Amino acid sequence: MALQTRAIKRRIKSVQNTHKITKAMELVAASKMRKAVQSVLGTRPFAQLAWDTVKTISSVTDTSMHPLLRERHDTKRTLLILLTSDRGLAGGFNNSMIRLTLAEIAKQPGEVDIIAVGKRGADAIKRSEKTLLASFSDITNNPRFEDVLPIGKLAVNEFLKGTYDKVLIGYTDFVSSINQKPLMLELLPLGAPESMKEIGEVGKKEPRALAELRKANVREYLFEPDAKTVLDRLLPRLIETMVYQAVLESAASEHSARMMAMRNASDAATDMIDSLTLIYNQARQAGITQEIAEISSGKAALEQNS
Repeated sequence: MALQTRAIKRRIKSVQNTHKITKAMELVAASKMRKAVQSVLGTRPFAQLAWDTVKTISSVTDTSMHPLLRERHDTKRTLLILLTSDRGLAGGFNNSMIRLTLAEIAKQPGEVDIIAVGKRGADAIKRSEKTLLASFSDITNNPRFEDVLPIGKLAVNEFLKGTYDKVLIGYTDFVSSINQKPLMLELLPLGAPESMKEIGEVGKKEPRALAELRKANVREYLFEPDAKTVLDRLLPRLIETMVYQAVLESAASEHSARMMAMRNASDAATDMIDSLTLIYNQARQAGITQEIAEISSGKAALEQNS
């Protein structure tokens, strides 16, 4: 009985140590989440406005005016940017995004090359034996625009060269601290109907500016100095902005998912400690009862012999 209570006590001590670790990780993730949410909410209106602007332009302008707007009907090669985390212990955050990505790759008609942002996504792509074009790490923990800029430039340059007919980006949209949704957004070409998906606001209604243009039956824009100059400056910056916003959304979702996962782990550890403590007390009480019974039996035996 003593060995049993000693083993239970060691188990309680081990779970208590685990509880301390998960609680500390929950607090760290909560602190990072607050900072990431401030960033994503602060930049979301600018990204949304830029996205709405190009949507409006593409709806009233001939998409053949610029190669980034022009849809290519014969898709032979696709570039997919996958955003995951560098570390685990974030619940189903990475697995959900990876499953969506693999399903999207299977639906594409041609070859698909992947740019992985985050070690977890890169490892998953390598295991699935898909083509990994490049991988970036140590970005999602504290995203900065200058760190994300090369990814956007790479996507734009390769699309303009004709290497890829389509560019997709898979990221986890931050809805709330307890709700994150994996999404697949078509970045390029900007004039394609599939690229009209909102980023950061799932199911958002048609922008007011676009609705007013439709109502006014506006058919074209006047560009100064000319359409090519304006679109050459505007469209690449938009892609870079959208990639950065997607990284911010993914970072906020990652920290939220990790906070909730660690909170659940802490709650489970607390329940396990309570359960083990009850078992320990029952075993200890049983041991005490047995010792009292043995003492009583010994005393009775001595009295009979005397």
